[in-house]
Amino acid sequence: MVRVASLFSQLLAHFPRGEFQEIVVRHGGDRGAKGFTCWTQFVSMLFCHVARADSLREICHGLAGCIGKLRHLGVMRTPRKSTLSYANEHRSSKIYENLFWAVLQRFRSDGLLGPRAKPLRFRNKLLSFDSTTVSLCLSLFPWAKFRRAKGGVKVHVLLDHGDYMPAFIHISEARRHDRMAAHLLKLTAGSIIACDRAYNDYALFSQWTEAGVFFVTRLKDNAIFEIVEERTLPQNRNILHDQIIRLTGAGAQDKCPHLLRRVVVWDPEKERKIVLLTNHKDFGATTVADIYRQRWQIEVFFKTLKQNLKIKTFVGVSENALRIQIWTALIALLLLRFLHHLSKARWSLSNLAALLRLNLFTYRDLQQWIDDPFNLPPIELIADPAQEFLPGLGQVN
Repeated sequence: MVRVASLFSQLLAHFPRGEFQEIVVRHGGDRGAKGFTCWTQFVSMLFCHVARADSLREICHGLAGCIGKLRHLGVMRTPRKSTLSYANEHRSSKIYENLFWAVLQRFRSDGLLGPRAKPLRFRNKLLSFDSTTVSLCLSLFPWAKFRRAKGGVKVHVLLDHGDYMPAFIHISEARRHDRMAAHLLKLTAGSIIACDRAYNDYALFSQWTEAGVFFVTRLKDNAIFEIVEERTLPQNRNILHDQIIRLTGAGAQDKCPHLLRRVVVWDPEKERKIVLLTNHKDFGATTVADIYRQRWQIEVFFKTLKQNLKIKTFVGVSENALRIQIWTALIALLLLRFLHHLSKARWSLSNLAALLRLNLFTYRDLQQWIDDPFNLPPIELIADPAQEFLPGLGQVN
């Protein structure tokens, strides 16, 4: 017999209470808590994402329905809707932002994350930068005005292709242009960043070039330039042009006086030209095209986040509550990526999230479950003392 706790309890074990409490104390999260601690709030919001609860009522009633299975989670009593709502509105979202980065750094240091895809042919750190807009009802979220009759926020993400997890996240109002968030990035020399043409900022390109940071992006259709050099094209590849150019548009040359590289690629699937702009002079033209093609991974990241976690609808209407829900969603995604990396089974992350949702309070060894979820070994349950009066507790028929 193997003594195990529920899968949800084993997931929470990856958040050491000492580390969590240190962050809470730093932000004064439990000041005046009166029994409803930040830990209980965190367990409730993580349950919201993993169980796909649609409202505060579903969160609270879902946890209340698991009576006797909460004490081993560190939750002494089930939360009330009003209490959870008040905590989400008033407790600092910085608690969960700092928790996300602390756990992500620990997982990375311990080698518990990593892609299953084959890396590209260079050692430079590859990054992708983009944003996704979360639409909101303007009457419920008046602070997030986006358009005349629509609200929204943007989640800006710098994705590290080493493990396909973020290296930078910024949440802003949807009406702010993407370029504003790009100026907040702190990139190391030698790194390569891929982004779409919404981030065309010649002054920013000049800063990156002078700092030794390489970029690959789409060139705007109305860009004015002169060709300095025509490079030799590779054979049997979809490269139409490989040129060294100088920007000559009004103000562009002053903002970015450096020579840049223009690579024109033919996309046979969509039958169109893709014009790329980069400051890397040494990579082959096909490698430049491959780098930009890898930018699609950030779109996959946003799709995974929105499809598997509660990021489209919110259980609170204040800005702080929305930020808490986004950061706890990112923490839940971090856990899913961690489990997906450890699993020997070749299942998709979406299937993992769906099956975990159905077995959240199942008593199985977590590693055995993610390796072979349909094989049921004999186990002995770890019972909560409050359950000991129930007949048959701790036995599996």
